[in-house]
Amino acid sequence: MPEYKLKINGKSHTVNVDEDTPLLWVLRDELNLLGTKFGCGIGQCGACTVHFEGAAVRSCLLQVSTIKDSKITTIEGLSEDGDHPLQKAWLEHDVPQCGYCQSGQIMNAAALLKEKPKPTDADIDSAMNGNICRCGTYIRIKQAIKTASNQ
Repeated sequence: MPEYKLKINGKSHTVNVDEDTPLLWVLRDELNLLGTKFGCGIGQCGACTVHFEGAAVRSCLLQVSTIKDSKITTIEGLSEDGDHPLQKAWLEHDVPQCGYCQSGQIMNAAALLKEKPKPTDADIDSAMNGNICRCGTYIRIKQAIKTASNQ
């Protein structure tokens, strides 16, 4: 199996996996970074969202062989102690219910706030479209993003 050197959450990792292995499975099975979730496997639900060079991407679709020396950030790398403004706002607005989609939601929202620190409702709706929450906490997600944008 080929060897890949990856930069994830600011740390270097070496993994030996098949070239077509999705990053999602490298994170979960090889590196024990379990915050990134498997949802649909076809990039439609957003549960597996991570940052690839700062942009929100679906890790279930990103083959490890395409990453090269790009910087990957997972929910574990967003903040060392869970004090990112989005994480705090998520708790303030009681966003999580089952919690399954939340890491993907937060990672997508973080990419939005990096691009647009003061997003409009339309910006939030557009950016978060495609991140599915089975519990339907979309209104609280939007409120949390607005709160985080004001910090």
